[in-house]
Amino acid sequence: MGGASEMIIKSSKAIRNGYKDISELCKKTCEPIHLTVNGEGDLVVMSIAAFYQREKQLDIREQLIAVEADRLRGVSDYPARDVIAEGRAALQALSGVTINE
Repeated sequence: MGGASEMIIKSSKAIRNGYKDISELCKKTCEPIHLTVNGEGDLVVMSIAAFYQREKQLDIREQLIAVEADRLRGVSDYPARDVIAEGRAALQALSGVTINE
């Protein structure tokens, strides 16, 4: 799903008369299709795969925004190597098995 491609616009008649074609176009392009009524924007449709991919992207962006907001407020963070070391130590304590790096 890019942002550089041209917007796909179809009339609402296209979905009434050619649902299968619109569905295939959504799946082929992985882009939303804008439906119009009398030349005015009305709906946007997309494949379910494209929808879930977009939802994942939005979720990641929300997480990044939250982390950045925490950073700006001065909330402490932890280096990845420290978190990994603590995780290994916890697993070793639970299992009794030494976990190598």
